[in-house]
Amino acid sequence: MQAETKSKILNRLSRIEGQVRGIGRMVEDDRYCVDVLTQLQAVRAALTRVENEVLKDRLDHCVMQAMTGDALSERQAKAGELIELLGRALR
Repeated sequence: MQAETKSKILNRLSRIEGQVRGIGRMVEDDRYCVDVLTQLQAVRAALTRVENEVLKDRLDHCVMQAMTGDALSERQAKAGELIELLGRALR
């Protein structure tokens, strides 16, 4: 993972961690369920953005290197890995 991407990911995950702790406090305080659900949806969306950023980094560097390289087996392996990752992401 590129250093800049890694830093952005770690910052986002720290914010998400804070959001999750906040949701825990909301549950402890018996906050209105709709507010809790809204925050849960925000965390899910934030995690999706992190997932997309990691996937983009993977495509931009690892997969592109394999696809432009000479080793057919490496291209096939990376293509299979990509298909598997996208399949899991769509579930």
